[in-house]
Amino acid sequence: MPPFSVLHVCMGNICRSPMAEHMLNMAFARRLAGADAITEELIYSHSAGTGGWHAGEKMNPPAAREIKRRGGDASAFEARKLRSDHIDAADLILTATADQHEYVLALRPDAAARTFVLAEFGRLLATVDESALPEPGVTPEAVYARGVALVAAADAARAGAEPLPTDDLDDPWGRGDAAFVRIADEIEATVEPLAQRLLAAS
Repeated sequence: MPPFSVLHVCMGNICRSPMAEHMLNMAFARRLAGADAITEELIYSHSAGTGGWHAGEKMNPPAAREIKRRGGDASAFEARKLRSDHIDAADLILTATADQHEYVLALRPDAAARTFVLAEFGRLLATVDESALPEPGVTPEAVYARGVALVAAADAARAGAEPLPTDDLDDPWGRGDAAFVRIADEIEATVEPLAQRLLAAS
């Protein structure tokens, strides 16, 4: 059973999407008492950019500093350009903005039911009835089943509605550390509840 795969997408893959990638992993690791090996068995949080300008580069320094400040390590990260096969293999795709949402669907229209703007997914997540999800557990099978059901429930809850303009995550590139703190807080507002829902009382 593969881990539940969450693909984060932004423009250059050096600020917003890698922060989200790391912060979801960190949210899992905290709930699993820092057991990184177990985290990797349960979730594959990864990222890519709609443009390839920064492919192979490290995370933008203020983004990396913010990840470190929150207890993570971004030293091994390398940016990459989004490819269709990344989309095909993902169980959930979270984009920073509506424009990037449209880019993903232009590549893979059949990914519409599992593609959301990050904050849009956070809003929908709050409406999902936990009792309707499969039982939680700390196994790849349990997390995968719960994740797939959660994505389907969020898609049903949006009922074809478009993301709101306020769902877009501002690009903090070149705007200093304070902007990265704010964006990280906004990312956390979705990835923390996501991790909690995937693991629940387990």
